[in-house]
Amino acid sequence: MRTGVRVVICILAGSLLAGGARSARAQGLSQLPTYNPQTQFSSGQDVVPVYEGWLRNADGTFTFVFGYFNRNWKEEPVIPAGPDNKLEPGEPDRGQPTYFLPRRQPWVFRVRVPKDWGQQELVWTITAHGRTEKAYAQLVPEEEILERLIQTHGNLNPGEDDPNKPPSITIAPVPPAEPTSPVPLTALVSDDGLPKARPVPAPRPGAIPQAQTNSATGLRPPGLSVKWFEYRGPARVIFDSAGPIAVSKGQAVTTARFAAPGIYVLRATADDGALSTSADVTITVKPDPSASDKPEGKRE
Repeated sequence: MRTGVRVVICILAGSLLAGGARSARAQGLSQLPTYNPQTQFSSGQDVVPVYEGWLRNADGTFTFVFGYFNRNWKEEPVIPAGPDNKLEPGEPDRGQPTYFLPRRQPWVFRVRVPKDWGQQELVWTITAHGRTEKAYAQLVPEEEILERLIQTHGNLNPGEDDPNKPPSITIAPVPPAEPTSPVPLTALVSDDGLPKARPVPAPRPGAIPQAQTNSATGLRPPGLSVKWFEYRGPARVIFDSAGPIAVSKGQAVTTARFAAPGIYVLRATADDGALSTSADVTITVKPDPSASDKPEGKRE
């Protein structure tokens, strides 16, 4: 059992969770991430893992839910699963993200633990730019959360009796991919039509234009939409549609370009304006065969 001081870090994310389920626990004061609202760093900062809370499963097992806080405003670090990105005890690779989008990203991944888990801790450790941060997951009663809370993006009154159901989403098969070549991505989405889409209000005369939103979120169009993210991968993925895509005839279509060969996991999140559902797809990007055919000295 770990001894020492346990300090609770509360990270503001635009929405709140009851019972402190959004707190991250650090080992000591030296590991507390400092934040000055007047200072913004584009790069060079660390990534803080965040324990969001736990879910009770029907079969008696439990699921820990994690997110993270990338303190950079622009840099998107790649931290492969291993010594600098691991979970303990057990296998260090539990499917955690390896590509970290800027700023706060809640409810990113889950780890199921057996029904006899008891009061053990599951620790997620991330080291970035020479700084190590940890999140400690434990079955504390006050940190139990509901699936509906995640689907509603942290709504403190998730409304279990709400007739609205979350959308369903699947991803169509993806063709073979090569670096820099556009790869079509199609999300197949269905929904119950609730809540009813509302038209976008016209701007008031003389209204001051609003600043653009962070690229990791973007403005969601009215009605059913899909947003693509990179979850794991060795290099950046460029999506032709940077923000949410409106669903048309049950589909949301975009293209992606991969900067380097490797194995990528992309995530598509369908959102009906109140509830959301995500699906992942794994894509293997093979090296460009034409590059190996070029004579030495003539390769670009």
